[in-house]
Amino acid sequence: MKNTITLLLLIISSTLFSQKTEYYLKKGYIAEGYDVVSYFNKKPLEGNKKYQTIYDGVKFKFSSEKNLALFKKNPTKYIPQYGGYCAYAIGKTGEKVSIDPKTFEIRDGKLYLFYNSWGTNTLKLWLKENPEQLKKQADINWKKRIHR
Repeated sequence: MKNTITLLLLIISSTLFSQKTEYYLKKGYIAEGYDVVSYFNKKPLEGNKKYQTIYDGVKFKFSSEKNLALFKKNPTKYIPQYGGYCAYAIGKTGEKVSIDPKTFEIRDGKLYLFYNSWGTNTLKLWLKENPEQLKKQADINWKKRIHR
């Protein structure tokens, strides 16, 4: 009986505390197939199918074997914030909006991606409208999305 109760509590707590991140996967890959490691060198590069991996159920492409190895060593360092959706939109409205993989910012060692199309560059808006406050609100909004 004790084992059954323990097992039941484990199942309930793992269900309650598991967080399933939603990812923006246009073209079937995170960051539209761009190499997430390359952003940290301030030059986003398109990934190559020769160098790919799956992490957290999603596909990542890399421009080199070296970048693939770096990612595998510490994947959470390189994964874009908010599942790769536009950081500005998550902060401003909580909505999931597509991105332009060439429009990004590294802030506090994290990768943020932004929408940039039809004359609207949300990175510029993010920088103009208090990025620290938008980041705080985006963190809150994203946690709400995960726990729905």
